[in-house]
Amino acid sequence: MATPYRPLELHPHEAKVGHRYVWEMPVRLTHFITATAITVLFATGMFIAWPIFSPNGDTSQNFLMGRFRQIHLIAAYALLFSFIFRGYWFVVGNKYSRSGVPKMWQGHWWKAVFNQGLEYMKVERGQAHLGHNSLACISYFFMVGGVGLFEIVTGFAMYGESNQGGFWDTTCGWVIPLLGGSYRTHFWHHTCAWVFVIFVIVHLYMTIFGSIRFKNGLISSIVSGDKFYRDGDIDYD
Repeated sequence: MATPYRPLELHPHEAKVGHRYVWEMPVRLTHFITATAITVLFATGMFIAWPIFSPNGDTSQNFLMGRFRQIHLIAAYALLFSFIFRGYWFVVGNKYSRSGVPKMWQGHWWKAVFNQGLEYMKVERGQAHLGHNSLACISYFFMVGGVGLFEIVTGFAMYGESNQGGFWDTTCGWVIPLLGGSYRTHFWHHTCAWVFVIFVIVHLYMTIFGSIRFKNGLISSIVSGDKFYRDGDIDYD
C-alpha cells in the first residue's frame, strides 16, 4: 500500500492548505522529451562542429561522424514531435496547460511580469501561481518557442540541402537564402544553440530557487503533477 504524501512541515504562518493536480501527463512527458532532445542535440551538434574524436583504422571501417549525425537527426525529430504534441495539448489540456499565455499587447500583463520579478526578490514568501506565472511564460515563449522553433526550422533546412526538392528542402529550405546562404544558416543555428545553454542554466536556477522560495513543490511537480498551495496563491493567470 502506498504511503500518503506528507507536505513539508513549515511554520504556522506558512502552512499550506492543500495540493492540486496541475501538470497533466502529456505536459510532463513533453517537458522531459524536450529537455532530453535539447541535451542530445547540443552534445552531438558540438561534435559535428568540432569532431574531437579520431577513430582508429581505415575510414571505410568506421561511421563515427555519420552516427553522430544520425543521433542528432533522431533527437531533432523527437524535439519536433514534442513541440507539435505540446501545441496540441495546449488546446485540449486543462487550464494550467494554457496558463501564463503572453498577452504582450496588454499593459496589465507587463505589470504582472514586473511584479513577478519583484516577488522573487522579496525576503518573505509572496503569492505563488499554480500554473505558469507571467515571468516564466515570457521566457518560455521567447526561448523555447522562439529560439526552439528557429533551431528546428534552420536544422531541417540544412538537412534538406542533401535532398534538393525533397520534403524538408521544400518545407524549410526558404530560410537559407533568407539568412544569406548555407554558411550563415549554420552560423546562426550554432549560435542559438549556445543561447539554449544560457536558458537552461537560468531555468534550472530559477526552478530550484522558486521551489525553495515559494515552498510549493515546483521541482517535484514536474514528476508527480501536483503542486502545493496556500491561501492567497493565484489559481489561474
